[in-house]
Amino acid sequence: MPLLFERNDITRVHADAIVNAANESLLGGGGVDGAIHAAAGPELLEECRRLGGCETGQAKITGGYRLPCRYVIHTVGPVWRGGRNGERELLTACYRNSLALARSVGCETVAFPLISAGVYGYPRDEAVRVAVSAITEFLKTEDMTVTLVFYSGSDLRPLQPLYGRIKTYIDDIYDHGVSCEAAEEAADDSPADMSSLEDGMYERRTLARNAPAQAGAPRRRKRDQFAGTHRAFPGLHGAYQDIRPASEPPDLEAMLGEMDPGFSEALLRLIDERGMSDAECYHRANIDRRLFSKIRSNPDYRPSRQTAMAFCVALRLTFSEAQALLKRAGYAFSRSSRSDIVVEYCLRTGQYDINAINQVLFALDLPLLGS
Repeated sequence: MPLLFERNDITRVHADAIVNAANESLLGGGGVDGAIHAAAGPELLEECRRLGGCETGQAKITGGYRLPCRYVIHTVGPVWRGGRNGERELLTACYRNSLALARSVGCETVAFPLISAGVYGYPRDEAVRVAVSAITEFLKTEDMTVTLVFYSGSDLRPLQPLYGRIKTYIDDIYDHGVSCEAAEEAADDSPADMSSLEDGMYERRTLARNAPAQAGAPRRRKRDQFAGTHRAFPGLHGAYQDIRPASEPPDLEAMLGEMDPGFSEALLRLIDERGMSDAECYHRANIDRRLFSKIRSNPDYRPSRQTAMAFCVALRLTFSEAQALLKRAGYAFSRSSRSDIVVEYCLRTGQYDINAINQVLFALDLPLLGS
């Protein structure tokens, strides 16, 4: 059931069905509509002629022809007229009716462009919100993978305030060495505008490499640490000493018997403690039902890093709780990973909307959470 974001040309997406942002005639046009007709070939136009057009908010289906999909679902989005003429309801209907049509022919994977956000003038940030809301509502009861396809990462910039807070958080930690708590407080008051997070981190790494050492501080720290090692283990510096354990090694079988519960057991226990159903949890985590079944049925299942983090978000864990759950899967949060920093910030500040987090990760070209 996951909702995914992908940077691609929709005519190259492999799915059971792709959706065409068509006009009422269904006879082709500019933008996505023209590109789909050009890639599918003249047979698509011939079939569309027989459909007799389509009303705004409705959807009709044809074959995919030369496209890498079985079907093309054509839907007509509303023209933006200020937002007081039923545009949101009509745009929601486009997604809802397209998905219902895909379900009726047995589609398991569907890819959408951002409908109405081109020449029809629908504000892009609002168009994204409508798309995510409509698709998420549908996926609450359906097993289908739906992808929102964007031609470039800059097409998905609806969350500027969240971008700004994350930028401030990272700047404060990396540039000024403040505590996480202080960085969170500063991030709450940060401006909404944000230049590229990637560029900012690259500049900081470059400056760090090129900056002169501060009065030999790194060397002093290294010497102090080494001296501490000498004090803790006298005689280690110099001739090699054969140091043997003072007692017999621990019993391996006993150690294995005292192992902590694995990720699967810990996850299921947390779901029960939170009073959540399995379906509620894997929906919130943007996880496919079949993948969740594998995790539930196999106590030794080791999820991917992004799947484990998705469950931390779904369960609304604090950062310390998330660290403990992630450890059960053999992972840890890393300050050298940009995606880890984004997720850490969201957990520390109570941002638990998986789709909002994935929009930030997608715009930064980082792996999404979930399936």
